[in-house]
Amino acid sequence: MQLDVTAAEQITQCLARIEREAGRLDLLVNNAGYGAMGPLVEMPLTELRRQFETNVFAPVTMLQAALPLLQRSPRALVVNIGSISGVITTPFSSAYCATKAALHSLSDGLRMELAPFGVRVLTVQPGAIQSEFGNNAARSLVATLPANSRYLPLRSYIEARARASQQRSTPTGRFVRDLVKAIQSEPPPAVRRLGNGSTSLLLLKRLLPTRWLDRLLQRKFGLDKPLPAETSAAQRAST
Repeated sequence: MQLDVTAAEQITQCLARIEREAGRLDLLVNNAGYGAMGPLVEMPLTELRRQFETNVFAPVTMLQAALPLLQRSPRALVVNIGSISGVITTPFSSAYCATKAALHSLSDGLRMELAPFGVRVLTVQPGAIQSEFGNNAARSLVATLPANSRYLPLRSYIEARARASQQRSTPTGRFVRDLVKAIQSEPPPAVRRLGNGSTSLLLLKRLLPTRWLDRLLQRKFGLDKPLPAETSAAQRAST
């Protein structure tokens, strides 16, 4: 079924069909999401709200609507697809990282709150996985990076961050096989990190002092040198 997870009517229709055809729901995987990239101080609030609507509010809406069907299952499981980006924040992806951090926290709470009803919760924190995520994130810059952005001298860095998830990415098939193993585990793990970078980035976050990590990421994304307060017409033309 086609399902826009931000459209309440489509969610209702989807779950009504599941109830008619199966009578219950054993597994809910909240996987829909995208990355709004660009400097947070210049991101239109409409785009920021859209990012949270899709990546945070939609999974909660899906769960609230699906809970009656999940409770009819003898082995119900909710899988929330977060991201290692919800653990370590990188420049020019603050909005996306914030939504995944929020989803991780919500999942932690849901794991405890749903336990009395026999509904388990698994939080997945993928690293780089082959998908269209990078291309979609790059296209989002049309809406999130103003033509007169203060960060235009760093546009190449911003575009690189948008496509970073596809560098040395784990094949989708391998990710799915590993995820299915976690889903079929009894009991399922509370948190599972899968894919390239999901472990190494976590170690960076845990082992490096915050100032060191900030400097490392600032250097990687061109933020270790002063930028002009305003972007000239010549700079805008060149980009």
